[in-house]
Amino acid sequence: MAGYAPHKDSIVRRLRRIEGQVRGLQRMVEQDTYCIDVLTQVSATTSALQSCALELLDEHLNCCVSDALEAGGSRAEAKVSEASAAIARLVRA
Repeated sequence: MAGYAPHKDSIVRRLRRIEGQVRGLQRMVEQDTYCIDVLTQVSATTSALQSCALELLDEHLNCCVSDALEAGGSRAEAKVSEASAAIARLVRA
């Protein structure tokens, strides 16, 4: 089971809003909207995606990684490494 399962509906709603923002960005470009206005919306969309990613990361740490740490052993090490790699990808993005 995914760590975000209890909040799946909320995450799906957020992703649908983000999808709408991206479609709006496409319309803005198609309508030759002023570039600064488009960039402002790109920033808002990026922020929304980052917020969603942080929520997913939080769920992963509180569920998947926490459970693996309780179990111990190589599974715990693997989950911590996996989480560290995910954090590194988010920081670079």
